[in-house]
Amino acid sequence: MREFAFDVPAPAKWGEGLVSVPEGEPIALDVRLESVHEGILVTVEAATEYAGVCGRCLRDIAEGVKVEFQELFAYPGEEATDFEVQDDHVDLETPVRDAIVLSLPFQPVCEPDCPGLDPVTGERLTEKAGPAPSAPTDPRWAALQDYTKDHDDDAPRPVRGS
Repeated sequence: MREFAFDVPAPAKWGEGLVSVPEGEPIALDVRLESVHEGILVTVEAATEYAGVCGRCLRDIAEGVKVEFQELFAYPGEEATDFEVQDDHVDLETPVRDAIVLSLPFQPVCEPDCPGLDPVTGERLTEKAGPAPSAPTDPRWAALQDYTKDHDDDAPRPVRGS
């Protein structure tokens, strides 16, 4: 068994959604290699930082991501696996990239309770001071306001048909 710890830059942009790991972003790797009968068992802990925008308010965000995985690199000629040992080396780029990209959030948020943008003004709701303005009433539904409780002065309404 051998253990290694090293940093490598991301060789390309990883991820295509609202957030991604930029090219050149450092990736900290802790790798353990174990010789087993079928090949080399690789255990990896990878940590890096992703950057992008909040899915609700479009504010720039950058957060850390940490993944752990284990993969068997088979010796050539053994059972078919996804990865093989080549010239006594293992190439970790593909499994590290896959693990990190799959752990990126699909709908990232800057805060867990981010209220997003105001649908009328487009301003961030967290930056607005004061009460929210009431939504304008669609004129097609204006006649129904007469039937709501706040417009009836809390007076009981007679039941029809009785």
